[in-house]
Amino acid sequence: MRALILSDIHANLEALEAVLTAAEGLYDEIWNLGDLVGYGGAPNQVIDRIRPLQTLVVRGNHDRVCCGLTSALGFNPVARAAATWTNHELSPENLAWLKELPQGPVSPAESGIACAHGSPLDEDRYILTARDAWAPLQQMATPITFFGHTHIQGGFSQIGDRWNELRPAISRPRPATLADATGNLTQPESSTITLPPGTRHLINPGSVGQPRDFDWRAAFAIFTTTPDETQIAFHRVPYDLISSQGRILMAGLPERLAARLREGR
Repeated sequence: MRALILSDIHANLEALEAVLTAAEGLYDEIWNLGDLVGYGGAPNQVIDRIRPLQTLVVRGNHDRVCCGLTSALGFNPVARAAATWTNHELSPENLAWLKELPQGPVSPAESGIACAHGSPLDEDRYILTARDAWAPLQQMATPITFFGHTHIQGGFSQIGDRWNELRPAISRPRPATLADATGNLTQPESSTITLPPGTRHLINPGSVGQPRDFDWRAAFAIFTTTPDETQIAFHRVPYDLISSQGRILMAGLPERLAARLREGR
């Protein structure tokens, strides 16, 4: 079984298209960890593109706020402005669909796996450090949980008394130049990690649409399990950053949302 793991697309259509192209033929199912919308300038286009494809989806905090289930008052002013714009921009059909998304953790047909947006213990809680990962790794109901929310690719593992932080062996590029932003210089990269039996894992595929690990390229992961081994392949791919930034600016969204895409933070 092969699953394409996506998270934090954040209405970035160009990044999503680059990921779907790069992953073509590499997966059987799509597991979506939430935050399809917010920040970016193409919320309807992203939902219309990914909705027919995904096998499993959980809601993110931006999905929840942008569709009006909860208030945006807890967001910073930039995120609040984007959420308000998104709520007005979304079609009635897409608003209704977002409102029905389940809260994680949600389990796919594959046993021993759960998918959440934030921590499996609290959908709004960030897992950034080994300290943050300690309680979820002890209490989660499955050996493997995929999560997003932090926009940082990697994760954490535990076997017995040993704890490890998982970071893919992918080089960090400089902030995108004009040539990089249209995909002419920066190359795709990937890093594969084998998951040993008996180990508990929290794994973040990274953010498709707004990475925050100082790598501007779109992030995703491919989870593969066979009778012999289980692997997670982390991927980074360049995308048409200039067009994505243009959508944000043309929508009248805060300029900071466009600028940060170039920096990967």
